[in-house]
Amino acid sequence: MADIIKSILYGIVEGITEWLPISSTGHMILLNEFVRMEQSEEFFSMFLVVIQLGAILAVVILFWNKLWPFASAAHNTDPIKTNGPLSIFVKARWIMWAKILIACVPAAVIGVLFDDELDALFYNPTCVAIALIVVGIAFIVIESLQLKNAGICTSIDDITYRQALIIGCWQLIAAIFPGTSRSGATIIGALLIGIGRGAAAEFTFLLAVPVMLGASLLKIVKFGFDFTAMEAAVLGCGMVTAFVVSIFVIRFLLGYIRKHNFKVFGYYRIVLGLAVFGYFTFNR
Repeated sequence: MADIIKSILYGIVEGITEWLPISSTGHMILLNEFVRMEQSEEFFSMFLVVIQLGAILAVVILFWNKLWPFASAAHNTDPIKTNGPLSIFVKARWIMWAKILIACVPAAVIGVLFDDELDALFYNPTCVAIALIVVGIAFIVIESLQLKNAGICTSIDDITYRQALIIGCWQLIAAIFPGTSRSGATIIGALLIGIGRGAAAEFTFLLAVPVMLGASLLKIVKFGFDFTAMEAAVLGCGMVTAFVVSIFVIRFLLGYIRKHNFKVFGYYRIVLGLAVFGYFTFNR
């Protein structure tokens, strides 16, 4: 029962930090110092990634109308072709999926080829702390600059294939350096190429679906499907909690950025990065 309660706490942290650009990795590293599960190291490593499936489900539900590429003939104003009266392809949604998949390519290739090597090299408190601070500074600097192209693209439908690939390359930075924050890296990349805050955040949410699904499946395959009853309960509770919390956090962030910029997240990241660095420096 203790580990199930702990998994709920991990789910809360995952649901909050996965979508806010403040790095779920940095928070998980600190949380693991104070809340340790009585599970194997292999299971816990898998748990930290697969718990994201709950967060993904929240995105799928909230953005279903933008993700599901089919609609009834009566409600579709942008068809590619009709397959009878009940089902037709929605052109705009297929185009969006094409952009999402293009943006996934850089991180997917590196993740499949070098997942374990990157974890061994960079998954440590020092690298995570540096990434937290650097990206935090980047948020503050970018939001302080008066970029000439700022907010030119205000809708995810206006994002071009070239812009999607550029965002994907920024996501690659997060795949290589834990603590960067996948959402943080992609939002910074989007802001730099003229995509507005709302569209940047929304595209980041949609991009998370195939990326996090792929990463979770990869970890499950490596771990195997032979879960004990307790392992299944711990993983299930964490995923359900992450799902519920993610629903509220995504809605909050979309509402917040309509009136505010990302500077507050930059300051928070710097403080967290210093906390991570200080804690592990003086407690080794």
